[in-house]
Amino acid sequence: MKLSKLASFFPGWLFLLAMLTALSPLSVDLYLPAFPAISASLNVDSSQVQITLAVYLLGMSIGQLLYGPLSDHFGRKPPLYFGLALYILASVACVFANDLTTLTLARFIQALGGSSGVVISRAVIRDRTTPAQGARAFSLLMLALGLAPILAPLVGGFLLYIMGWRGIFGVLCASGIALIIGMHYTMQETHVREAGARLSLWGALTQYLDLLGEWQFQKYVLVAGMLFGGMFAYVAGSPFVVIELYGVPAKHFGWFFGINAVGMIAGSQFNASLVTRYGPETLLRTVIWVPFIASLVALTATLLSLDSLVLLMFCLFAFMTSMGILGPNAMALAMANQGHRAGSASALMGATQFLIGTLGSMAVSLLTLPGALPLTGVLLFSATASLLVYQFGRVRKNKYHAQRKSIENN
Repeated sequence: MKLSKLASFFPGWLFLLAMLTALSPLSVDLYLPAFPAISASLNVDSSQVQITLAVYLLGMSIGQLLYGPLSDHFGRKPPLYFGLALYILASVACVFANDLTTLTLARFIQALGGSSGVVISRAVIRDRTTPAQGARAFSLLMLALGLAPILAPLVGGFLLYIMGWRGIFGVLCASGIALIIGMHYTMQETHVREAGARLSLWGALTQYLDLLGEWQFQKYVLVAGMLFGGMFAYVAGSPFVVIELYGVPAKHFGWFFGINAVGMIAGSQFNASLVTRYGPETLLRTVIWVPFIASLVALTATLLSLDSLVLLMFCLFAFMTSMGILGPNAMALAMANQGHRAGSASALMGATQFLIGTLGSMAVSLLTLPGALPLTGVLLFSATASLLVYQFGRVRKNKYHAQRKSIENN
């Protein structure tokens, strides 16, 4: 692809937002191969090192809610300066951590800083695009998010070999520095602070409560959020199913995981090419059935003891590919009417989806059911809930328009 065509397909401002969005998942996936090395260096069990991952995910959830009102009040760039600076300092602390407590605290602060990129990137897209353009932009962001779980563990293993586990956090620190420099010189402010506007805790809470009471916003948030629950369940449950139940060697699991990540990337890029022609609502209405059918087939095969890894992988591939289409369109439609509070809407959307995703991963771990039932069961539950929310929203919207038309005629 020529540079001019590449620039038009993936403009510089959107590439920067993609990198800001990918920073946090990169911070999770890059250091996963280093767990044994960290446990040996800090003289703790490998299971104890996992707390640094859980704390990072918690920090991501909390941080998103903080940056939403801040970006609506101060503009998009000032909170991003603060968040990236916090991320850089916390990364330095991770490099020099000599005990698990320090590393855990540093990871939490690192997450608080890194979450700024996720929230503000979505808000900037809302500031600069129409719903159809936004769906295309979100599809391109999915490219970065899909590549992270494929490339990061491989790169992390290489960095671990040549630099040690502290070097991995050094690379994350350098990434934060590169992003704050890139943001400073190439990112334009897209939201001007209103004169006389005041920032208060009650104002932020009121903003969130108003969003929770806006059904059109919550409908699309929940449509995507329920599917995120299934995706997180897949991430948590697929290693056990593929490795333990089907006997795939652990060293080959990455290929199975990568295939589905490629599916999500392909779905997002397919969506980017179609959304300007058909619109996000039409694509959402059409594709919303795919994860439901795929997870229904997977659960039925599990209940009938049809132990086919090929069939299961086909269902997982269909589920994840549809995520690449449904996620961007649902996000664009949720953000479409939130121009005056795009930061808060982005934050609440991210926190809601993240919470549901965490519950999905926990459900797979806690359900004491035989075989692949926990995974396929949670997948079907999430896909069914997403479908029902969307269909209920359509019925409610049609009923509202019918009542309004009746009033106008009378």
